[in-house]
Amino acid sequence: MDFAEFYREARDDCLRTVLVSVGDQDTAQELVAEAFARAWASWRTVSSHPAPRAWVVRTALNASVSRWRRRRREISLADPSVVADRPDGGAADSPVDAVIMAALLRLPVRQREVVALRLFLDLDTAQTAQVLGIAPGTVKAHLTRATAALREELAPALEQENRS
Repeated sequence: MDFAEFYREARDDCLRTVLVSVGDQDTAQELVAEAFARAWASWRTVSSHPAPRAWVVRTALNASVSRWRRRRREISLADPSVVADRPDGGAADSPVDAVIMAALLRLPVRQREVVALRLFLDLDTAQTAQVLGIAPGTVKAHLTRATAALREELAPALEQENRS
């Protein structure tokens, strides 16, 4: 598969996965664009990777961590004008439902990453563990906790919606 075909097929999945992890659509788009640029520059290596989409997502998430570290050094955390990035919740072009996105953002970061990779990118447990650099059992534990928390939070809203 050539890079252009890979990009067309993987772009949306990677964007949704990164969006769930970072919580802001503009940031996710920038990170995914940067990751795809790096993938294109290293296409020979990336194309032979067992999970090229996961490589792109991991690269985007690594770039996010790097940005956060740079920003942390540049902006005092005591500065009250610094507001955490959150999606506007009403964007019509958002690839993830606003209610689900809000619930996902309340999960711890690692649980959010596991949910994104397992459910949005459809990686298996071993691939998710490899991408995140954790044990497969840890992936299972995070996914179990995350789904329980999401079920507890979203089930009442779904029941109320079904009654309406």
